[in-house]
Amino acid sequence: MDYKYTQFAPAAQGLDNGKRRGYIEVFHNGRGPRLRKLSHEELLARSVPPGEAHTRERTPVSGMLDNIRSLYNVGSMFRTSDGAFIRTLYLCGYTPAPPRPEIDKTSLGATESVSWLHFRDPLEAIAHARGAGMTICVLEHTTESVPVYTLTKDVFPLCLVVGNELTGVSPKVIEAADLAVEIPMYGVKQSLNAAVAYGVALFALMKILKSST
Repeated sequence: MDYKYTQFAPAAQGLDNGKRRGYIEVFHNGRGPRLRKLSHEELLARSVPPGEAHTRERTPVSGMLDNIRSLYNVGSMFRTSDGAFIRTLYLCGYTPAPPRPEIDKTSLGATESVSWLHFRDPLEAIAHARGAGMTICVLEHTTESVPVYTLTKDVFPLCLVVGNELTGVSPKVIEAADLAVEIPMYGVKQSLNAAVAYGVALFALMKILKSST
């Protein structure tokens, strides 16, 4: 494919000159525009207004962070949780909680839009989630783990548990769980960064929920 990049032509898209700055239009084989980057205004139109973040119906999923060590990972998980519009993010054990500048750096304000609770004992968090009718699902390699994308809608509402960056989900949490899922790995390593794994698994769950079957 012969791609060339040119400045975005506002007249062709009906945009005024004030919105053209910074746009890049992709032309394919000289036949005209195929892609353009969405404007900030267009992205805002697709987003939940900040004032409605705590009143709109949310995805029937919660997240649970079991002894996550890195503040930057926690911030990233807040941002991912906002992207999936989950119900609650449980911070357990020594998982750091807002407000912390390191969390703010990677959450980009998502600590304000995601409801969160902190429990020193993760079993108390599990009891709270289970009391809300949630299936407790650990993201961990166990003897009974299934690929996360094979779950079906009948397991929702669901609380996805992600464990420590080095040791994974704690044994007592695994024992208390209803089911276990994993992300199939195809290389030398058998795990992903905790925040990355949380994002992969969470959006696999979103795909299941949004499917028509």
